[in-house]
Amino acid sequence: MKGFNFEKNLPHQTQAVNNTIAVFENLEINKPEQINKNCVNPILDKNINFQYFNNIRNIQELNGIEPFRDNNSNIIDIMMETGTGKTYTYTKTIFELNRYFGIFKFIVVVPTLSIKAGTIDFLKSDSQREHFKEQYGKSIELHIVESQKTSKNKKLNMPTAVSSFVTAENFGNKTIQVMIINAGMVNSDTMQKRFDRMLFDNYNTPFGGIASVNPFVIIDEPHKFSKDNKTWKNIEKMKPQFILRYGATFEKYENLIYTLSAVDSFNRNLVKGVIGHIAEFEDGKNAIVKLVNTDGKEATFELTEGNKKSSVKIAKKESLQKVHSKMSGLLVENLNKSKVLLSNGLQMSKGDKINPYSYAQTLQEVMIKKAIRNHFKIEKEFLTRDVKIKPLTLFFIDNIEEYRGENGYIKKLLEEEIKAQVENLLKTETNSFYKSYLEKTLSDISKTHGGYFSKDNTEKDEAIEQEVIEILHDKQLMLNLNNTRRFIFSKWTLREGWDNPNVFQICKLRSSGSEISKLQEVGRGLRLPVNEYGNRVKDEQFYLNYFVDFTESDFVESLVNEINEKSGAISIEKEPEKFTCDIIKKICEIYKTDEESLLEMLDEKNLITRSNNFKNGGWEYIKKNYPLIFDGIGSNKIRKTTDTKKKIAIRTQKYQDLKELWEKLNEKVILEYKFKNEDEFKTLLVKFFNSEKEMFLIKGIKEKKSKILFKDKKAIIDDEISVLDSDITPISTMKYSDFVLELSKALNVNLKTINLSILESKIKINQFLNTSTIRIIKQKFNDYLLFNAFNKYEISYQKVSNSIHPTKLTDKNGKVLEEILATDVGVMFDDEDVAKNYLFEELYYDSELEKQNIQENIKEVVVFTKIPKNSIKIPIVGGKSYSPDFAYVLTFENGKKQLNFIVETKNVLDEDALRKEEIQKIKHAEVFFNGDIKIKFRTQFSNDKINELIKEIIKS
Repeated sequence: MKGFNFEKNLPHQTQAVNNTIAVFENLEINKPEQINKNCVNPILDKNINFQYFNNIRNIQELNGIEPFRDNNSNIIDIMMETGTGKTYTYTKTIFELNRYFGIFKFIVVVPTLSIKAGTIDFLKSDSQREHFKEQYGKSIELHIVESQKTSKNKKLNMPTAVSSFVTAENFGNKTIQVMIINAGMVNSDTMQKRFDRMLFDNYNTPFGGIASVNPFVIIDEPHKFSKDNKTWKNIEKMKPQFILRYGATFEKYENLIYTLSAVDSFNRNLVKGVIGHIAEFEDGKNAIVKLVNTDGKEATFELTEGNKKSSVKIAKKESLQKVHSKMSGLLVENLNKSKVLLSNGLQMSKGDKINPYSYAQTLQEVMIKKAIRNHFKIEKEFLTRDVKIKPLTLFFIDNIEEYRGENGYIKKLLEEEIKAQVENLLKTETNSFYKSYLEKTLSDISKTHGGYFSKDNTEKDEAIEQEVIEILHDKQLMLNLNNTRRFIFSKWTLREGWDNPNVFQICKLRSSGSEISKLQEVGRGLRLPVNEYGNRVKDEQFYLNYFVDFTESDFVESLVNEINEKSGAISIEKEPEKFTCDIIKKICEIYKTDEESLLEMLDEKNLITRSNNFKNGGWEYIKKNYPLIFDGIGSNKIRKTTDTKKKIAIRTQKYQDLKELWEKLNEKVILEYKFKNEDEFKTLLVKFFNSEKEMFLIKGIKEKKSKILFKDKKAIIDDEISVLDSDITPISTMKYSDFVLELSKALNVNLKTINLSILESKIKINQFLNTSTIRIIKQKFNDYLLFNAFNKYEISYQKVSNSIHPTKLTDKNGKVLEEILATDVGVMFDDEDVAKNYLFEELYYDSELEKQNIQENIKEVVVFTKIPKNSIKIPIVGGKSYSPDFAYVLTFENGKKQLNFIVETKNVLDEDALRKEEIQKIKHAEVFFNGDIKIKFRTQFSNDKINELIKEIIKS
C-alpha cells in the first residue's frame, strides 16, 4: 500500500466545509498596509452591517440547528463525531479559506502530544499533499513548535517554528503556512519570554509576533480547552481573527454552524457499527476473584460478587475456600513476589482474574483466545476477497511484563493460540494468497504482534522501535499485505489522537479509568476501513467487535445511552420515573408550547404528581402524543429539524382498491405444526439431538453478544442477536428431572417425549444441566424446525378471530383513517413527489431501496402502500415472524384480473447469504396467503428493481 487515497467530496465533510465558508461570505476584506504586509493575513471584518451575524443565523436555520450564536464572538463551532474525518475536514477548510479570502496563515492547537503526532503525520503525508495539490495547486508548509533544550552557555533564540511561521511571506502564493502547537507548549515559558532578536524589529515575544499576522486558529478537541483555564487565556494572546473549533464534545457551543452527531455518523454508515462481546458465566455465577498482590509469603485476593467486595490473604498450601466457598479444592501451591501457582496448575499474575465456579482458566485467557479466534474468522473473509482488507485487533492489558517479558504469560499464550489457529486454517485453505500469507505467518509468529507502551519511548531495542514506528506513525506499513503484524498491545496509551481504520476488534483486559467515555473507548476502531489500494470501503456494513468481561456487562447499554444523550435523543429503553426538565424542554421546543401549559394539561389528565413524577399511563401518554422528542437532532438524512409535521396524509379514495388485501394481511391467526402422532415428532426431535451432539462437548465460558442498531434516529440494542455463544457451559446446577421439566416447558414439548429423545440419541447431557443449555437448545431447535418445515413436516394457519379492525390504517368500524403518524411509515423524509398510485401523499422511507419503490410509477399498479411499522407480523416456524414492507394491487393487461403482491425489502446485495431463510419465509407466505384471493410474495434485494419483480409476477 503506497498510501491512503482520500475521497474529494464526501457529503458530510463537504457540508461542514461549505457551512464554514458561508460564515464569511460578503464580509469586507481589508488588506494589510503595514511594512510586513506580505507576511500578514487580510482581515475579514465581522462588525459591518450585521453580515456576520446574518450569515450564521441563515446557516443555522437552513441546517435545523438550534440558535447558538453570539454576534460579538469570533468562535465558530463545527461538531463532528469521532471517526468521521475532522482533520481532513479542517484541512480542506484551510484550502478553501485561502482560495476565497486569501487567508494563508493558520495555527492548529491540539491538547496532547499524541494528537499532535497524529496531526503531523496526516499533514506531512504524501497522500495528503498529492490530494490537495491536485485540487488547489498548493501545498501546506508546516511549522511545528517543539520544546527547546536549555543551555547555560548559550542564549535561547525565538523558537524556530514561530519565527519561520511569522516571517513567511505570501510571495508566489504557492504555499499555505500552518503552525502546529500543543497545549503544553502554549502554556510554556518559551512562548511568553522576551528574546533579544525581535521579529520585524518590533516583536520580542512569540505571542506578540504571532498576533501581528492576524492568524486563523483551529482548535482540535475543544472540550479540552475550557475558557476559564490558562491555555485559553494564552490562545487569546495570539489575537486570532477567528477561532474554528472542531470536536465531538463541547462544554458550550458558540456560533454552532454544523452538527454531525453520534447517531448521524452511525446511522449514515460513516463509521463502523459496534458489537459488544461480554464474557460471562451463568446467572448467579458472575463472581470474580482477582490476585491483587503477592509478597512471596502471602497472596492477597479480592472477591467481587454482586455489589460486595472483600479482601483475603492466603499463604502457601492454604485453601482458597477462605476467599469463596466454591473453591474448597483449590490451594496455593507456590508463590513468589510476582506470581502465584495454584494446585490445579494455573499460574496467576497480579491483576489476573478467575471465577470461583470455573477456575480452569483465567478470564483474560478466555477473552484473548476468543478475540484471536474471531480475528481469524474476520481475516479469512477479508483476505480471500478479490480486493483485500487487512483487519487488525487491539488489546489493552494491565501487565506489560507479561507481554514484553521473554517468558511473558500473555505473549506465550498469544503465540500458542495464533500458531494453533494458523495450522488449523492451513489444513483446508484453498485461496492461494491467503494460504501463502498464513504460511508466512507460521514462519515467524513473533512478527504477528507488536505493542506500544509509554516506556517504549526510552527503549533501544530495534525490534520494539520498529513496532512503535508502525503502530504510531506508519499505518500504511501496518496494513501492507506483506506484513504479518495484525495484533496490537497497549496499556491504554493509545487514546485520543491515535486510530487505525482497519481495527476491527478491541479486547479490553484492563480498566480504562472512569475519565474516558465509552465513545472514546470504541473511537480507536470506528473509522471505516481501507482496502489494499488505500481506498476507503463505504458501501458495506462493518462492525467493531469490542470484548469486555462481565464486570462491564452494561457496556453496550452505556454506549447506547451516551450516543443518544450526545445526539439529543431521549432514550425510551427504560421508562423514567420523573417528567424531567430535559423532556419538558424538548417537548416545548418541538411542539411550540410552554412549560406551564404542558404541566397544567398533564395534571388535569391526572398523569403526573405535584413533584412531576409520572403516574400510571403518564409515560405512555408522552410516547404516544409527543413522538418527535425521541428523534436525535442535526441530521440531514432524517426529517428536517425545522419540519415539525408528525402526520402523513392517506389518499383515502385509494383505500377501497387495497381493502381486500389489507384485511387479509390483518387476519388474526395462529401457526400450527402438523404431525401425524407423537412418535413422528419424537423421531424429528431425536434427529435434532443427533445433529447437534457437538454442542455437548466442553468448550468453556459462554458469551453474550450485543449489536447496536439505529432506529428512529436513536441508538438501540438489537435484542434478536443478544444471545449466548453456542458454546454450552459445562456446569451442572440442576437435577436431571428439573432440567427435563424446564426444557419441555421451553420447547412446549411433552415431558415423556423429551426424556425418550435424549435417551435414544445417547447425548451426554449430565455435565450441562443448567439454564444456559436449555436456552441454547431452544434457539437451535427453533432454527432446526424452521429449516426442516415442509420437508419433514407441514404447517397450517388457523384463524382465531373474525375481528380485524381497528388497524394502523382503519378505525374500529373499518373506516379508513385520514392520516397516521409519519414515523410509522419511515424515519427519513424527502419533499420529492411520490408515485401517483401510492396510498400516502408524502415521501417518508427507511432506506434508499424503499424510496425508489415509492417513487416508481408503474401502470399495472392500481394502488400500493408502504406497510406501517409493527402493523403486520405473520408468524413463522420457530417463534419468529416476518413483516412485509410493501403491498401492491396489480391488474393484468385485459384489466379484468387482479393480483396482490407482497414485498419484503432487504437493503443488501448478497442474496445468497439470506437465501435459505428467505426460501422458508416465502413458503410460509404461500401457505398463509392460500385463500380466496390470489397473492404472491417476494423478497426484494437492493439490486432488484421493483418493476422487474412486478413483470415477473404478472407473467407467472
